Amino acid sequence: MSVTGTATYSGMTGEFEPSAHLDTFARDNLPPRDQWPLLTFDLPGLRYPLRMNCATELLDRHVENGRGEHPALISPTETLSYRELAQRVNRIANVLVNDLGMVPGNRVMLRSANNPWMVAAYFAVLKAGGVVVATMPLLRAKELGQMLAKARITHALCDARLADEMHKAAAEAPALEKIVFWGNGELESLCAAQSDEFAPCDTAADDVCLLGFTSGSTGEPKATMHFHRDMMAICDAYGMQVLKPLPTDRFIGSPPLAFTFGLGGLVFFPFRVGATGILLERAGPDDLLPAIEKYKATVTFTAPTAYRAMAAKAAQFDLSSLRRCVSAGETLPAPTFELWEKTTGIRLMDGIGATEMLHIFVGAPQEKVKPGATGIPVPGYEAMVVDADCNEVPRGTPGRLAVRGPTGCRYLADPRQANYVQKGWNITGDTYIQDEDGYFIYQARNDDMIVAAGYNIAGPEVEVALLTHPSVKECGVVGSPDPERGMVVKAYIVLKDGFAGDVVLIKELQDHVKATIAPYKYPRAIEFVTDLPRTESGKLQRFALRKMAAG
Repeated sequence: MSVTGTATYSGMTGEFEPSAHLDTFARDNLPPRDQWPLLTFDLPGLRYPLRMNCATELLDRHVENGRGEHPALISPTETLSYRELAQRVNRIANVLVNDLGMVPGNRVMLRSANNPWMVAAYFAVLKAGGVVVATMPLLRAKELGQMLAKARITHALCDARLADEMHKAAAEAPALEKIVFWGNGELESLCAAQSDEFAPCDTAADDVCLLGFTSGSTGEPKATMHFHRDMMAICDAYGMQVLKPLPTDRFIGSPPLAFTFGLGGLVFFPFRVGATGILLERAGPDDLLPAIEKYKATVTFTAPTAYRAMAAKAAQFDLSSLRRCVSAGETLPAPTFELWEKTTGIRLMDGIGATEMLHIFVGAPQEKVKPGATGIPVPGYEAMVVDADCNEVPRGTPGRLAVRGPTGCRYLADPRQANYVQKGWNITGDTYIQDEDGYFIYQARNDDMIVAAGYNIAGPEVEVALLTHPSVKECGVVGSPDPERGMVVKAYIVLKDGFAGDVVLIKELQDHVKATIAPYKYPRAIEFVTDLPRTESGKLQRFALRKMAAG
């Protein structure tokens, strides 16, 4: 990278800036530097000063620049301007420091659905120099306990409605010093006694500010470590270069703020330009549609399954305010893309991200969307398809997706770092093809490839074929053990109303797949179900289907 002048930017030298953290646990437990991916800062907008607090950049700057009265957050219960949100953030930060004894570098667990108090608590921890550990509302004490132990979390701010599991987890977490709840008046009372002014912690741009736990299906959870500069980088790469938000935009969506997909899409991306985030505690398809109409949302973030469900009822609502619709979390089937465009006139913007990378790193701007393809590398990132030795494979050849850019995988004290980062590249665990135009086309998760009688079959490709049949509402395809073929393709299908799941329909669906894609890929086994296992954000849990198939 060439840089003119004498300025030094965070990340350029490879050396750490002196930390503001008094509690050095996070920096002490970063992986060895030689196990990091190569970080690149070729895009001028990604060059940040050595010292920076992302809360100041994303929130306080708008108050200072005269946009303090513009709505920052809208929810069914309250609307907060940037000034009002900043004041709440400052009061919570004062509570953390003055009442709870938090020092820079302490880890703070946050527990809540998507609402303004959750966002205020998030920014308060960042501003005070703490490290956020945000958690999904549906997690139970066992899962919380794993996080509390691995990250040695010292403080927690929690919605009172989630108190039971929080208390159970806390009983087994000796490092946890203080828990404060909101919604029952506790945090609110403490805030009322504090000043609405707070001087931001003088954090280094490479101070850890977020531990994002992965939603792995088995084993010990992995905690990904992200810096203040990383939070800005996703805004200035995907946000500014691909999504291209306007200050007048209103963002809405389904992913929890504990997922970095939701954090970026509902808070950070709008805040980077002084726009508005709309927060819904319940955000299923039947909740999103009336909310889009009511709040005149312009940008949505949700999963392909939700778009497909919303398309069926879209005619009942005024969705004319929408101008951008982002799809991520699972593969976007071409039939869903086509259905949403036919219904709304809007082309879905597909994308792939990862907790390890913080947000989307492959995805095309709306004017460059190519149906059936995830997209092209987000400006600031590089991507290629590689073999087992990290050598790039020819275009059109399936292989492992490798990516690098201004963000990258850093696991907290975890030997699995060596699996994710190889030869300076982040190996995402996805099988892709890159076509002659440079677009990346998703095949499957590496562990979702089905090897049947020597053939490699991508489950999502079979799903796409099934979804084009008029009887199929949803489906999930995995490999099922078979003594003769090793594995066979098995489809779990949710039917639309009015269709009967019988042997006649099974034969019809199998013939339909044979006529749509290579015949050897057809599902030899089909099971009709009433619903599919999904994460809180709507992502299909194929590991659960694999477990069912194995049983």
